[in-house]
Amino acid sequence: MSKKRKMPKKIAVVTYTMLDELMASPTAPMPAEKRTYQLTRMYQGLHALEIEANPTPEDWRCVSDAINLLETLVRDMQVCEDASGLLQDAIEAMAKAGKRYKCGGSLRLDGVGIKAIRAVLDDYASVIEQVSARTMVKCHRLTERRLSDICAGKMRADDVVIAA
Repeated sequence: MSKKRKMPKKIAVVTYTMLDELMASPTAPMPAEKRTYQLTRMYQGLHALEIEANPTPEDWRCVSDAINLLETLVRDMQVCEDASGLLQDAIEAMAKAGKRYKCGGSLRLDGVGIKAIRAVLDDYASVIEQVSARTMVKCHRLTERRLSDICAGKMRADDVVIAA
């Protein structure tokens, strides 16, 4: 009788490790070039979702990343508050766009969604200029872990899943 062979688990790709978190500055914000790169990608993604003829799923992901990171900062880490009060509206707007795309439509946002997402991205931009690099690395790690848990079927009551 042979023993059943176990399949190796998929290893999640991580942006930052625990060592990165420990080595990040506990007082200074992330370097300006990293913040600028991240915000540029997120605002380009929003611009594409607003007006480009064919926004891509990558544009959607860039915007979704910013919203997920701010959600982690607000709800899980309680580092800041949702100053605009539009975080849940932004999550719902991204969910609608994603579901529309999965049903054969285009990745488009409605006017209310654009307003909410722009406000959330502005909040996120101000937060990453003020919090420490260590806090932001921890935020990235927690967000990646939460998304990994969602993919593994471990969801919270308020999680929204679009991608298969």
